[in-house]
Amino acid sequence: MRHILLSLCLMLTAAFSHAEAEQVNPQVILQTSQGTIELELFPEQAPETVANFLTYVDDGFYNNTIFHRVIRGFMIQGGGFTADLDRKVTRAPVRNESNNGLANLQGTIAMARTSNPDSATAQFFINAADNPMLNLRPGRMGYTVFGRVVNGMDVVIKINNLPTMMKGSHRDVPEQDVTIEKAFRKNAQ
Repeated sequence: MRHILLSLCLMLTAAFSHAEAEQVNPQVILQTSQGTIELELFPEQAPETVANFLTYVDDGFYNNTIFHRVIRGFMIQGGGFTADLDRKVTRAPVRNESNNGLANLQGTIAMARTSNPDSATAQFFINAADNPMLNLRPGRMGYTVFGRVVNGMDVVIKINNLPTMMKGSHRDVPEQDVTIEKAFRKNAQ
């Protein structure tokens, strides 16, 4: 009987370990000209946003785009412009999922949008500080958080501290281009 219970416990442990391995959140690597940033995405909390972001990653859309807006102590924004500040053509916007319980805390990644809550396409930002004013509030949709930095927060801070300038009609553009050389799913290079 004891041998049967031990075998059963081992089988259950193996089954739970296998189930946990299947529940790993997707991870994305951003290789930038300033270093590597590794992201963990949260598809359970923001399914449409994560699917949208991963489609852009898988299509190579983010390769050779820049972080075009950097505000010290606030965030770094990228994913929509070439080094010449030409806006890339995107797919249709996704529904705002800021009511998912996630907050714009330091190190989280969220979707950039216009004043229309459902206007997010490809541009994203990484919070360089806690930014509660970007969260969902009564009567106002927030900015959808859909992941977090798991490695490379030092790179985010380094980018966030770069000097910026006005370039054409764009404010807060890093004086030195910060390029996303390549974006890809971890373990899928």
